[in-house]
Amino acid sequence: MINIIYNRFYFILLSTLVFLSDQYAKIFVSTNFKSLINKSFLIFSLDYVKNFGAAFNLFSGNRIFLSLISIIITILLIYFILNKKNISNLELLSFSFILGGTLGNGIDRINKGYVIDYINLNFINFPVFNIADISINIGLILIIYSFIKFKR
Repeated sequence: MINIIYNRFYFILLSTLVFLSDQYAKIFVSTNFKSLINKSFLIFSLDYVKNFGAAFNLFSGNRIFLSLISIIITILLIYFILNKKNISNLELLSFSFILGGTLGNGIDRINKGYVIDYINLNFINFPVFNIADISINIGLILIIYSFIKFKR
């Protein structure tokens, strides 16, 4: 059991790095938003949006519900990463990305009642998003790929 946890430590470390990157970026944008708003960087610009819902502002205003979902998903992902026996490294990687993103947005939602979004794509009309959102989507894409590859 110790060996499994030690080997899976790297996946927890990845989740932690995603979480810390997301939180740092949100703090940076929050404290510097006046000088950064609408500043363009190649394909995206920085914005400052308080998102009171989930993706695409779904369930807006349901802070308790969304916070509980974040807590439940976090607990399940930590359990799967540390305890699931027959799990591939690809699945562990996908769970790690989702965990880091869920923690990043979940902490914001619990502490502030909203999630800070700041990445605005210049070339397409798309909702503003953040590093946590990117991480969750990478994880979901990897899970879909894993299911297709291993036909489970």
